[in-house]
Amino acid sequence: MAETKILKPIREAGFAGYGAYIPQYRLPAKEVARVWTDGKGSLPINEKAVAGLDEDVITMSIEAARNALARAALDPTEIRAVWVGSESHPYAVKPTSTVVAEAIGATPHTQAADWEFACKAGTEAIQAAIGFVGSGMANYALAIGMDTAQGRPGDALEYTAGAGGAAFIIGPAEDAVCVIEGSYSYATDTPDFWRRANETYPEHGERFTGEPAYFSHIQTAAEFLMEATETTASDYRFAVFHQPNTKFPVRIAKSLGFEQEQIEAGLLVPDIGNTYAGSAMVGLTSILDVAEPGDRILMVSYGSGAGSDAFSLRATDLLPERREAAPGTLSYVKRRTEIDYATYARFRGKLVLK
Repeated sequence: MAETKILKPIREAGFAGYGAYIPQYRLPAKEVARVWTDGKGSLPINEKAVAGLDEDVITMSIEAARNALARAALDPTEIRAVWVGSESHPYAVKPTSTVVAEAIGATPHTQAADWEFACKAGTEAIQAAIGFVGSGMANYALAIGMDTAQGRPGDALEYTAGAGGAAFIIGPAEDAVCVIEGSYSYATDTPDFWRRANETYPEHGERFTGEPAYFSHIQTAAEFLMEATETTASDYRFAVFHQPNTKFPVRIAKSLGFEQEQIEAGLLVPDIGNTYAGSAMVGLTSILDVAEPGDRILMVSYGSGAGSDAFSLRATDLLPERREAAPGTLSYVKRRTEIDYATYARFRGKLVLK
């Protein structure tokens, strides 16, 4: 049964290049608490990344894509698909992907599209890119997961809703820094998080977002993939899961048999927040910055609504040299300018003047 449902292309594929981008501005969680709870209560993270006045999903996607291109050492005209997954595309009607494709030099002979599946929009694009490359329709495709903070003032999400993401160029396995051994997707109609048209901020189902949403989907996807690939937690040096807060990824890792040291390299949420469509993906870039050839990595995303994509990955001999061609993810994490709540409100357009 497992063999018939694992997603594996005819031609082996992998990541030819990868790159992250995280804006430099940081809003401490204690500053949000100061404004809304007089500084009382526990804090879910340390601080979160906030996009500047001149940054949005398009500009950040371009930066991440350029980092991925540098590592792939690839002519951008060889990219035959540019796909951007996000919850916060700048335009309701006007694709993000075409602007990104134009900026990196991939146009006009390319396919471009925007993807939407909450926090797994980016890995959804990766799955499609694996099929695109694995079928032989193209040699290279670019998949991006990127978001900006979306949290109603005073809501619990305002503590954790960060900005940033990652880009991956999917190509033939022989040109990959990381080979995709297999993947699996699992989806149900679980309405734990939503935003209707014309609404500024999303709504969430409070504790419903844990069970039966996050934990059930990630657990099932990961277990099915490991069964199909005949692996266990001990076969992986690293693992990364969607990071809505600090507690959820630690708990799911333990439930699946992973140790803290296996998830530590990709656990970025305490210092940058939940980057939504790029959450698991940006964690993976941090892991690839330190992984060695032969290391196995498990990545499992989660998107509200709901679904998970699980990937079994293996680093190749090309990784150590290729990763030096672009800034490491932790360099973006450490590059920080602290802001107060008033500046954050101005940057994110929370003060509307009429």
